[in-house]
Parts: sequence; structure tokens; C-alpha cells
Amino acid sequence: MTTEQPGTPESATATYVFAVCRQLDPAALTGLAGLADGFPVRGLRFGSLMAVVQHVPAAEFTEDAWQQRLSDREALEHCARAHHDVVTAAAACGPTAPLALATLYRGDERARQALEADADRFAAVLARIEGHAEWGVKVYLPAAAPGPAATAPPGPGPHRSGGGAGRAYLERKRGLHQAREQHHDRALQTAEDIDTALSRLATATRRLRPHGPELTGEKHRLQILNATYLVSSMRVRRLLEAVAGLRQRTGADVEVSGPWVPYSFVGEV
Repeated sequence: MTTEQPGTPESATATYVFAVCRQLDPAALTGLAGLADGFPVRGLRFGSLMAVVQHVPAAEFTEDAWQQRLSDREALEHCARAHHDVVTAAAACGPTAPLALATLYRGDERARQALEADADRFAAVLARIEGHAEWGVKVYLPAAAPGPAATAPPGPGPHRSGGGAGRAYLERKRGLHQAREQHHDRALQTAEDIDTALSRLATATRRLRPHGPELTGEKHRLQILNATYLVSSMRVRRLLEAVAGLRQRTGADVEVSGPWVPYSFVGEV
């Protein structure tokens, strides 16, 4: 988040920057609300590149105001959705590098100066992602089966020794532990196999931390891979075919989402 304190009267505006691209059809932005009513989303030329920007009321986009939005889930989701809608519209015109949510400057001239200082990096990013899109992949396996109950052995009765029951109990616990370890090892290997196969088709990859049940809401499935891939449009069909084959070969649930603007890959150059 880049937020410059406006330091100007309440009637003044700041410049919000959504993205950077090479070319932009103004018609693609028509009707977009952006983050502020009454101010059009538009292009701002800097050098050979174009920024997608919008004037916003400075008093409503101070650092304190953004901190309040961050603590308000509904307000934050609204901003994130509006930001994404503008970036997606711009990306329909050509390769587009999204900027972080809440990238703000005191005005157009200050925004232009800051962007020009980083023009070489933007040009490199746009060259890298041209003709590519981001594809997300999440992989699940069934949660480990509980196996036979490992209840405590019955106490010895008048005509029964506890030794046999105790040994059986320990064997059940040992078997359950081994089954869980095997399931964990299989999950790790499956995740590596799928990521390796899909990475061969991608220009770049990012492995993210798999989500636990508290985030996925899944009680019967374990997320073993959460990754995103930068894929050329020429290889998308091969990617989807590879996913279908991996589902069949591994028995895992492989969920694919995309194509997306490559948010995950614009900060690596």
C-alpha cells in the first residue's frame, strides 16, 4: 500500500493508481465506478506507458481512512472488488501490471513522477506477462481415515489377563500412527508430483501455504497444494489436459481457476 498524505483542503483530490499498461482504449473504462463516485477512471500517460488512474476525494483517502477500511471487512471487500474490476477492464486492452490496493499520490504530476522513476521495471514486467495469464490450482485429498478405534484395553477380570488386550491396544495405536504417516507422505508426494508436472508448462510458478480446514471449511478433504502458475495462452489447453490426467492418475481433487490478471507475478522483475 502506497499512500501519500494529501495535506490539502477537504475539497482537493488525490490520484489513485490502479495499474500500468502499454495501451489503453478509453472505451474499456466507460461506466466503471472505481473507488469514488463522480470521478471518471482514465488513463495517465508517463513516457511510453499508461497508468490507469482516478481522482478521489483526498479527505476520504488518508492513511487513517485506509486503516479504518482495513478493519471493516465489508468496506475492504468493496474496495478490492472495485480495484479488480478496473484492472480487469484495462487488461482486456493488453498486458497490464496491477498495482497494490491503496496506491495513492497527491496528484497527477506526483503520480507521473513516481511512475516514471520505475518505468524500466514496469516495461520489464509487461514484457514478461504479455500473452500470459495467471491460473490458480488447489489440490485436495480425502482427510486421513480414523481407522480402527484405539480405545483403552479392558481391565483384567477374575479369569482374564490384561496382557493380551494391552498388546492389541498398542498394536492398534501403532497401526493408526503408521497409517497417518503414510497418508501424510502420500499427500506430500502427490502435491510435489502435480506441482512438478504443471510447472513444466508454466513460465513462472508460486507455491502458497495450503489452507487448513478452518479456512477452507472442508472437514473431509485436506488441501495439499495451493499454487498459481503464469501460463502462456499457447499452453492453456495443455495445462487443462494435464490437470485432467493428474486427476485420473493421482485420485486427487484438482481445482483450477482462471484465467486471471497475473497479480502474483508482477513484483518479481
